[in-house]
Amino acid sequence: MNSLSSCGFLNMATIGDFDPLNATIPATKVEITVSCRNLLDRDTFSKSDPSKNIFLLPCCSNAYSDLPLFFQFGRTEVIDNTLNPDFVRKFILDYFFEERQNLKFDLYDVDSKSTNLSKHDFLGQACCTLGEVVGSLGGRMEKALGGIPGKKCGTIVVKAEELSNCRESVMMQFCGNKLDKKDFFGKSDPFLVFYRSNEDGTFTICHKTEVVKNTLNPVWQAFKISVRALCNGDYDRYGVHDFIGEFSTSYRELSRGQSQFNVYEVILFYSFVTLLSFLVDTEVTFLDFIKGNPAQPTSLHYMNPYQLNTYAMALKAVGDIIQDYDSDKMFPALGFGAKLPPDGRISHEFALNGNPQNPYCNGIDGVMEAYYQSLKSVQLYGPTNFSPVINHVARYAASVKDGSQYFILLIITDGVISDMAQTKESIVNAASLPMSIIIVGVGPAEFDAMIELDGDEVRISSRGRYAERDIVQFVPFRDYIDRTGNHILSMARLAKDVLAEIPDQFLSYMRTRGIKPSPAPPPYTPPGHPLQTQI
Repeated sequence: MNSLSSCGFLNMATIGDFDPLNATIPATKVEITVSCRNLLDRDTFSKSDPSKNIFLLPCCSNAYSDLPLFFQFGRTEVIDNTLNPDFVRKFILDYFFEERQNLKFDLYDVDSKSTNLSKHDFLGQACCTLGEVVGSLGGRMEKALGGIPGKKCGTIVVKAEELSNCRESVMMQFCGNKLDKKDFFGKSDPFLVFYRSNEDGTFTICHKTEVVKNTLNPVWQAFKISVRALCNGDYDRYGVHDFIGEFSTSYRELSRGQSQFNVYEVILFYSFVTLLSFLVDTEVTFLDFIKGNPAQPTSLHYMNPYQLNTYAMALKAVGDIIQDYDSDKMFPALGFGAKLPPDGRISHEFALNGNPQNPYCNGIDGVMEAYYQSLKSVQLYGPTNFSPVINHVARYAASVKDGSQYFILLIITDGVISDMAQTKESIVNAASLPMSIIIVGVGPAEFDAMIELDGDEVRISSRGRYAERDIVQFVPFRDYIDRTGNHILSMARLAKDVLAEIPDQFLSYMRTRGIKPSPAPPPYTPPGHPLQTQI
């Protein structure tokens, strides 16, 4: 007997609209750090002093036009006499995983105090999207600068790091004592540069003090910096350095304040930097007061006591039919796109019932109950990555290729895919396995990427390899909403269309592998029947 196994994955990363103007809430905030290497030298007697402008296009309506309208988002500080600048000034951007956010970086050699950029030498330009940066390995994208015909303009390095939810900022002040003398005719002109230690072992500059002239015992001015910028909320990670010498510390050590723990020997011969003060302040944001969550009616995950939300309607519509073909009616149900308690770990494949060792739920009603319970404990979060959940089901399907089981993955999502290349590769790999993928799109987003995955018109491919067969069926739920408000009719129409291709997909797998149905058992004949012959 052939058995259909259904696996449900719900995209928890949906963010509901919080006002009537359909303004979306960002999935997260990212901090952009920019460096350049081997810039074009356009000064005759000195090296270029590059100042960079970053431009952001957050408007989806212009994202695909031939001439997108950029607006100036900010400008870095000017770094003197270098062709390899590491800019200190950071840019905090709202990251909308469902939108195309175009970025443009223009670099200029600033030789005067004029604010008119046409008065300065243009050094090069690079264009990309925020999604490209975030999706690059380690969130670090390196790209050639262009814009000057016939010239190699060097490269730009853009790093995006997701900011933690830490709202604290600190006010700190340091002093130095008996620092090393670096000037031949006078004392040193010391300043401190703070570097944040990253998870990949690299360091990112996060603050630079002022220069205190001609002294070996400087007292630097107090400065305020967010904990996110200082250590991205990791209180125990080490990484603070300066140019004369260096020392390491952590936020937790600094938070002890002025004490013997925060006197740092920076070089030999008893030179020290001392923390004079450390004050913590917690800041609140606008989103503390207006924030999308499942308790708000504008969220697609809103738990209305009187009717199902769109996620639940799509799940029940498809699940009620599929479960009839599953022998034990035990369904693994997972979510993706959420921060999990207790530590806020981001997950793209977590058990809705809270039990990663046994994510199975009893029937579709059990899946629904697990879904509602998970909304009370997890924090909805982006981006939307499909490949982990597809690979999850593919691992099961790869272990049963004899035709005894066929797996159906139901994905319900409101977001544009953030890992499109990886998802295509996962689908191409899964096409040779006994499985099908149903994607139901909920909400008002554009689903162009989902249509591409569907593969009805053009067979999906990855790295020049085409999928063996079409295994994906996508439908947008909004096309099935009944104008009279009859949700039962809407769900029936959705289930009919979304399951229409499953029989052909199932048969295509069995036929190409020559798998025949299991022999039917002989008809039951009650004992003593005149046609029964006993030997």
